[in-house]
Amino acid sequence: MSQTLTDIAQQLSTPKTVKKTVAEKTKEVEETKPVPKVQLIYAFNGSGKTRLSREFKELISPKSDRNDEEETSTKFIYYNAFTEDLFYWDNDLDGDVERKLVIRPNAYTKWILEEQGEDQNVITNFQRYANDKLTPHFNAEYTLKGENDKEIKVKAFSEVTFSLESGDESSGNIKISKGEESIFIWSIFYTLLDQVINVLNVANPDERETNRFNQLEYVFIDDPVSSLDENHLIELAVNLAELIKSSQSSLKFVITTHNPLFYNVLYNELNNKTCYMLEHLEDGTFALVDKHGDSNKSLSYHLYLKQIIEQAIAENKVQRYHFTLLRNLYEKTASFLGYPKWSELLPDDKQAYYNRITQFTSHSTLSNEAVAQPSGPEKNTVGLLLNHLVKNYGYWQQEEQNG
Repeated sequence: MSQTLTDIAQQLSTPKTVKKTVAEKTKEVEETKPVPKVQLIYAFNGSGKTRLSREFKELISPKSDRNDEEETSTKFIYYNAFTEDLFYWDNDLDGDVERKLVIRPNAYTKWILEEQGEDQNVITNFQRYANDKLTPHFNAEYTLKGENDKEIKVKAFSEVTFSLESGDESSGNIKISKGEESIFIWSIFYTLLDQVINVLNVANPDERETNRFNQLEYVFIDDPVSSLDENHLIELAVNLAELIKSSQSSLKFVITTHNPLFYNVLYNELNNKTCYMLEHLEDGTFALVDKHGDSNKSLSYHLYLKQIIEQAIAENKVQRYHFTLLRNLYEKTASFLGYPKWSELLPDDKQAYYNRITQFTSHSTLSNEAVAQPSGPEKNTVGLLLNHLVKNYGYWQQEEQNG
């Protein structure tokens, strides 16, 4: 059933009415099921996960209802690509020395860092996933000279510098990678979420340390950190699941991801959950499909990839992202069969086919509509390589028999 993202947001936030047969099996009655505590959604990159989070926010907390001055008005907290927009680099282009990550003014970092004093926990969480020697330093309040010697006050916890610390030695101010920056921003959000859950776990609102989150209904998390290695990604997923399970209030969570490993860990760690796959249809609409089981079982992740590619070939609609799906298929099959490199599964002239696939499979090509589409021979390569994989490795036939 095709839907808009607004329709899907409505579906995710509305209790479901289902028909149930009573014990004597003579009649059906309607039963209302509440919104699940956790809704876990798998979707490929470019399927609309970030846009869904924005639609969800607008549905739960419309702009017309928001009052930034009213602490009790918070109904929705989210982590997505827009969260990272709260942070930007001042690279000190003149001196190339005072490189710093600047935090745009916002109520949440102000609360968690300045009011709650959780900066050390942010650092601890960051070093857990990044590097225990890579150390963030939050600024204290200071003043600087502006135009006409006018003094400008820079608020505390509005800037972050980074250094590598080893014993008594320090690298001095360094600029961290984009991946490390994402981990740092997630660490702030994770620390914030930890504190929010602790606040709401106090049953009596009058006894809570703040009333800022009394009306909070949903937390929406979209692909926290995709740059982590598998071990740290598993650790992050387990920690997030434990944090969610510690929530004793009526708070609801929606988590979207394109990473099958992250999905599987959350699926296995979380109990009260409902699972979906978000699909972006050819006509520009979307579908939210019920799924039961992790991505290697009833989600049929591998077979789903194969089905999408086969359909594109049959309809002569192979696009750039189908190369990404084909590569993913080769990677998963290689992992399943114990091959160290997915390219070992390619037919003769492996390097040529490897080069052909990799030129289309950078993340940026998934959403860059200005890039040219594959040529006819390049589209044919997708079909050739898919057929090679299916005919030469009995994995697919075996999985279909077990399915």
